[in-house]
Amino acid sequence: MRHPLDIIAMFAALWLLASMMLDALTPKELTAIMIGVAIGPAMVITAVFYYLRCPRTDFAVMFAALWLISDIAIAFVSPTQLPHFLIVLGFVPALMIGSVLHWQRFQRRHEQLPAPLVKRG
Repeated sequence: MRHPLDIIAMFAALWLLASMMLDALTPKELTAIMIGVAIGPAMVITAVFYYLRCPRTDFAVMFAALWLISDIAIAFVSPTQLPHFLIVLGFVPALMIGSVLHWQRFQRRHEQLPAPLVKRG
């Protein structure tokens, strides 16, 4: 059972860890506080969907979209231009999830029902 306090503690720790890791990767002008403010709403929304037991695929797609939005928010908050690898880092979860979903669809293509035949008469 997912207890709300456990979820809050888990996502608060992830939020702090992500803020500190991104602080180490970004220019010195961008502080961990600024990064924390930029990614905070995405973490709260992700925690709410986790608490509501969103299906795994939907949760992964939503996480990738929020990660990309957070990357854009960090770029807006940053007083200097971000390195190019950080911009690419925002697209990585979306590319990974998209490729996994495409691969799963490719693997299940033989399970799909054939198209109905048109009767000529």
